[in-house]
Amino acid sequence: MASKDKSEGGIVETIKTVVWALLIAGVFRTLFFQPFWIPSESMKDTLLIGDFLFVNKMAYGYSRYSCPFAICPIEGRLFASEPERGDVVVFRHPVNGSDFIKRLIGLPGDQIQVKNGVLWINGQEVPQEPAGTFQEVYEPQGPMGNLPRCENAPVGQGGICTRSRFIETLPNGVKHAVLNIDANGYGDNTDVFTVPPGHYFFMGDNRDNSTDSRYSQTVGGVGMLPAEYLIGRADRVIFSSAGKSMLFFWTWRADRFFKAIE
Repeated sequence: MASKDKSEGGIVETIKTVVWALLIAGVFRTLFFQPFWIPSESMKDTLLIGDFLFVNKMAYGYSRYSCPFAICPIEGRLFASEPERGDVVVFRHPVNGSDFIKRLIGLPGDQIQVKNGVLWINGQEVPQEPAGTFQEVYEPQGPMGNLPRCENAPVGQGGICTRSRFIETLPNGVKHAVLNIDANGYGDNTDVFTVPPGHYFFMGDNRDNSTDSRYSQTVGGVGMLPAEYLIGRADRVIFSSAGKSMLFFWTWRADRFFKAIE
């Protein structure tokens, strides 16, 4: 009888341990990190469809959309630090409520414009240096089976899809890759945008395939994003799969595991 009680007691303790471990993991996730799958090609080639990463929710302090439970004020941030130009940021779309990931280009007070596909910040051209081409197979990608857009279109299924690649250097010295698809796309020539106080301007690295701050919220764009919608900064790809499911091990991109996001 004592042996039976001891056995049952051991099972109870095991269950308690598992429950506590899950609770701690849940609190850790809620407080500090949020998992995020890359669903679209708007940030290629920095981020690919099927990349899995954790968003650092503490990078800028807590906001309305990164704050766990009800411990943070509705207005303002706790332990606030300022986002930096060039950060890759996850944020909540102000209109449709979806989570987006883009690169922070414009800070409060900045004037942003795109002319002939080249970014200008505060009246100064942001230099771009040619960096070859980005190539991938023209085939369905990710769970949704999206086909990539190609600069060398039309491309048959199984063919090589290419885009011109450039290294852009932002005013604070951050260097990152950008891709080009169209010679004169809709977002390649814009008006001058002045970023209001408390707002930010975002763009995708795959410049001709990103609905970002160049587009107003009325047409599904990001527009000028209030700071309260920031969730956190993306620092590193943890895992990556090119297939419809992460269980398809033959589609894993081993060279992207734990890859730093630049």
